Amino acid sequence: MDDVFATAVARPHVIAELLGTFATIALLLAAVGTYGVLAYSIAQRAREIGIRIALGASAQNVLRMVLRQGLGLAVVGLVVGLLGAAMLGRLTGTLLFGVHPMDVTTYAAVSAFMLLIAGVASFVPARRATRMDPLEALRSD
Repeated sequence: MDDVFATAVARPHVIAELLGTFATIALLLAAVGTYGVLAYSIAQRAREIGIRIALGASAQNVLRMVLRQGLGLAVVGLVVGLLGAAMLGRLTGTLLFGVHPMDVTTYAAVSAFMLLIAGVASFVPARRATRMDPLEALRSD
């Protein structure tokens, strides 16, 4: 009887493991992509940041502005992603074992992770740009 049971659950178990593996890879790709896009867009604004600092803006104000804009984009992306995940969750609900398709804990954890990535992706290049000499930023390009 144990062999019959093991055979009956083997395929759904493999499908669930594959789905979990692909979901983890997708999360990592989304994190790398989010970091890359935000870091690149902020690095492209180094000249603007230099001008703002040269005109008297404090580094903290510029850093706050860049973080607000970067996290604003991330929140919009999260809302769209969560809506898409909620709609597609019904389709994949049959592949989930012991987890509800609308698992709030999973959605919250992934959202917090992506917001953390967006925060780091906004903070690191913005901090680098605010430490740059304004004259150097104006001479670039």
